Amino acid sequence: MRLTTKGRYAVTAMLDLALNAQHGPVNLNDISDRQSISVSYLEQLFAKLRKSALVLSVRGPGGGYQLARAADGIYVAQIIDAVDESVDATRCGGQGDCQQGATCLTHELWTDLSQQIHHFLDNISLQALVARREVQAVSIRQSEQQRLRHDGLAPDTHLATA
Repeated sequence: MRLTTKGRYAVTAMLDLALNAQHGPVNLNDISDRQSISVSYLEQLFAKLRKSALVLSVRGPGGGYQLARAADGIYVAQIIDAVDESVDATRCGGQGDCQQGATCLTHELWTDLSQQIHHFLDNISLQALVARREVQAVSIRQSEQQRLRHDGLAPDTHLATA
């Protein structure tokens, strides 16, 4: 199965946004700091997320991004779809040209698996993820590390780029 960095980062950034929504619009620099994703990559992702009406941008001082609707109405599969990703278990990208231009023996099996995974992700909302204790614990740790870095009490982390 293949889910690229783009899809993973988009879900991570949207979950960060949902976790920090109570403080108002979230700045991409803050998401970048907490999640170790470069700001330029986040800008590319959020342009697609905005185009798909999953986030809204807020301009001006204190601006940033916010969810376009409640977290219980945004699903992981929607996020992955918004950034032009797919969850694909086939080796042919679903094209059916797996074996020298023809469909391979197990093509339908892997296509069915891909559909099942998409259906699974289409039933997990951001709110369901936010409510998980382990997600809350990681979010608290990340926020504390971010606070320490801003206070000069912890080293900067290396930002991942895609």
